[in-house]
Amino acid sequence: MQPSVRLLNLGDTAVTVEFGDRVDPLLMPRVSGLDAALQALLQAGEAPGLIETVPTFRSLTVIFDPLVTARPAVDALIQRALQAADTQAAPPGRTWRLPVLYGGEFGPDLASVAEATGLSCEEVIARHSGTPYRVYMLGFLPGFPFMGDVAPPLALPRRSEPRVRVPAGSVAIAGGLTAIYPWESPGGWHLLGRCPVRLFDPARPAPSLLAPGDQVIFTAVEAARYAEIDAELRSGAREAASFLDLGAAAQ
Repeated sequence: MQPSVRLLNLGDTAVTVEFGDRVDPLLMPRVSGLDAALQALLQAGEAPGLIETVPTFRSLTVIFDPLVTARPAVDALIQRALQAADTQAAPPGRTWRLPVLYGGEFGPDLASVAEATGLSCEEVIARHSGTPYRVYMLGFLPGFPFMGDVAPPLALPRRSEPRVRVPAGSVAIAGGLTAIYPWESPGGWHLLGRCPVRLFDPARPAPSLLAPGDQVIFTAVEAARYAEIDAELRSGAREAASFLDLGAAAQ
């Protein structure tokens, strides 16, 4: 086992494999590599008792059935998977180009972010859009993507006063991360704009639009174009999958 890997107890039915103590793009291949190796063992019928794996920025939690297997056997399974894992290559991901209407009522914090960073609103939009962001993990809410890394001038701390309600589709930043709120919820991130594409739909075969390893590029659109896209999505004339960059995925 690699010396930087730690196995942490998580109750009687889970163990967390920790690769580091920070958000670091270099840790993601290690997490995804172990996840893929464990899933391969599960599909091969060589991981009895393994129920589920949960990846995060820097760790992978392995959930098991204690009536089928025991912790020493789970530890041995993890070590076997670590030896087989490809922990160097970044996980293959898709590229999405998602429209965003920045500012106004959809991005109420755009002006304050500009003031805090010393940039103009146009410069904030330019620095936030057009840059590929890697989806590190999903969490907080179903389909909520934690994506990084935003340009350093935009890496502001969370708002001192969180909002009770953040509208679904809000595009936000906090620290070195950016995200899209799939649902209306409380939230303390800075709201820059809104995306009309629904990130989570239980009717889809894969309810979450994005997955860890995917890349997202935000494209700034005007109000009229936003309304047009929103109407197409709501009527069913257009599907969320249409924002998948097939050209980039084929490269």
